[in-house]
Amino acid sequence: MWRFNKFLVLLLAGLLVCCQTDSRLGTRTQQGVVAEYGLAKAKSEEVGLSSERLKRINKVMQGYVDGNKLAGLVTMIARRGKVAHFECFGRMDKESNKAMQPDTIFRIYSMSKPITSVAVMMLYEEGHFQLNDPVSKFIPEFKNVKVFVKKTDTGIEVADTKRQITIRDLLVHTSGLAYGLGKDTVVDEMYQEEKMLKWDETLEEKVQRLVKLPLANQPGSGWRYSMSVDVLGYLVEVISGERLDEFFEERIFKPLGMEDTGFYVPVGKINRFAKLYKATEADSFGPDDTLYWGDFSKLPRFLSGGGGLVSTANDYMRFCQMLLNGGEFDGVRLLSRKTVELMTANHLTDELIRQGNMTNGYGFGLGFGVLLDVAQSESLGSEGEYTWGGAASTGFWIDPEEELIGILMTQLMPYNGRFTKEFKVLTYQAIVD
Repeated sequence: MWRFNKFLVLLLAGLLVCCQTDSRLGTRTQQGVVAEYGLAKAKSEEVGLSSERLKRINKVMQGYVDGNKLAGLVTMIARRGKVAHFECFGRMDKESNKAMQPDTIFRIYSMSKPITSVAVMMLYEEGHFQLNDPVSKFIPEFKNVKVFVKKTDTGIEVADTKRQITIRDLLVHTSGLAYGLGKDTVVDEMYQEEKMLKWDETLEEKVQRLVKLPLANQPGSGWRYSMSVDVLGYLVEVISGERLDEFFEERIFKPLGMEDTGFYVPVGKINRFAKLYKATEADSFGPDDTLYWGDFSKLPRFLSGGGGLVSTANDYMRFCQMLLNGGEFDGVRLLSRKTVELMTANHLTDELIRQGNMTNGYGFGLGFGVLLDVAQSESLGSEGEYTWGGAASTGFWIDPEEELIGILMTQLMPYNGRFTKEFKVLTYQAIVD
């Protein structure tokens, strides 16, 4: 009976909507896939968006492909709980001439962080901890971490922490941990030397090495983007007694119907996995064949809650709609409305925002950047919007005031936020009601 009902849903979706394809440009509108995933579809005017103005998105996004800025991308907009725009442009694999598809799977990298933050807050709601509890309560090794002071002729000088790192510090990135993505500080250089982002060790092994490195600053004294969320992933494992991938699957992905989200791409889906590209000096791009950012063809040892997931636009829209709905989607509740409100409030002082070199107009919540001042952001939006992106230039935002969600998926390293920023402007200019 289930299979028969699913067949009827797909048949009706195919009769009611069509798929328009330009074979030369690889541009598609796939309402049928939206219906299959159970997301409500609406004509743009039904949700206060101008269909004529939304066409501007297609022109600009296709321009990225025609101008050789991107191989391909997917854009998706939902308003008032319904999908009003879902488009594909270019190719998921330019060299093989494979057109971008609505169900293309992308490396979402740091868009994994909000998912890990939700997992942590689910455990918070169950009474396992308070936000200001020290991390060492669950991971004892964190009790003895030191803070970098200065580099000397014989090594480095360190100091004791003035207070312990809290779970809230990890969520807000005020822990003092680093990332090692650049060489801005001596501590970042140490992370690189120790290869802290390598993929061939478990979360426990990763954390055991991490605590031996000094903090870049005293806990709570500065905002620093870091491996804090990877530590949160291990915290989820310690508290729940499950591996992070199992917790995600059982408590988040399966309940929300996120069928294509996980830490790797199964063999049966590998043909839907987008190729990774890297920007070149010629303002173009080429294939990124390195495995520095992960293999993704098999389950890795390092289950990175900070950047290890793959997903689709459809799957991530379901996750975002759950948040916009106050923690519930399609009859499934993961969080209470009050918890989502806490997560999406700004948790940084003005001083921490200045020190952290945050994007103009933004603060930070428990897993998201939070828009505080629209004028300072120099873009269209609403106060209270929350957002984040991924290293391969993916991005999303959720605007509670406008009941609006925007998602852009592509695969270009290093991160270039201009694509999502321009998509965001083109989305808001289409609002007419």
